[in-house]
Amino acid sequence: MYGIHDVALSPLEESVINMAIVSAIVVALIKGERRLEDKNTFAMLSLLAIFGVSGRILLEPIPNVQPVTVIVLLAGIYFGAPRAIALSGIIALSSNLILLGHGPWTLFQVIGWGAVGLIGALLSEHLLKEGRLELNRVALVSIVSAFMFDWIVSLSILLNTDVSFLMPYLVNGLLFDLYHAVGNLVFVAWIANPMGEIMLRHRMEPRNKAVSQVATS
Repeated sequence: MYGIHDVALSPLEESVINMAIVSAIVVALIKGERRLEDKNTFAMLSLLAIFGVSGRILLEPIPNVQPVTVIVLLAGIYFGAPRAIALSGIIALSSNLILLGHGPWTLFQVIGWGAVGLIGALLSEHLLKEGRLELNRVALVSIVSAFMFDWIVSLSILLNTDVSFLMPYLVNGLLFDLYHAVGNLVFVAWIANPMGEIMLRHRMEPRNKAVSQVATS
C-alpha cells in the first residue's frame, strides 16, 4: 500500500473541499427534485433533510456555519411550522447521532431551529410575495434567527451550571453568533432563490385557502 490517502490538509483546504462537496449536493438536490411529481411535499422534505444533515456535518470545521438555519426558515415559509419543526428534529438528531455528538443539547437545538421554522411560517406572507422571496427580508430574518437559535441552545448550560454563568457565556459567544449570522447571509444569497423555486413546486395550499378558492370559482 502506498498510503496515498494519508494526506494532511490544513483547516482552510478541508473547508474548501467540504464546500465543494456541499455545492455538489446542492446541484444533485436540484436535479433530483426535477424527477419528483409536483406537490410531493414529503419527498421534498426528505431531500432537504439529507442536505441539512450532510451540510451540517461537512461544514462542521467552520465555526457555527451551516445551512440548517436557512433551510428550516425556508421550510417554514413554504411548508408551514409543523413540517419545519419536524425537519428541525430530523436534522438535529440525525447529524448529532451520526457524528457531532448527541446529548441534552440536541433538544435545545430542535427547539431553536423549530422556533426559526415557526417564525418563517408566521412571516410567510411578508417574506413570500406572489411566489417570489423577498430576499432582503429573508436575509434580515436569517440574521435574527442566528442569534435567537444560538441563545436558545446556550440555555442548555443551565442543566449543569448556575444561572449566573449564562450572561458571560452569551457574551463570550457573540463572535460565534456573528459567524452564524454571516453564514446565514451567504446561504440566503446562495441557495434561497433556487431552493425556494423548487419548494414552491411542492407547496400545498392551506386547506382553508383552497376551500375558499373552490367556493369562489
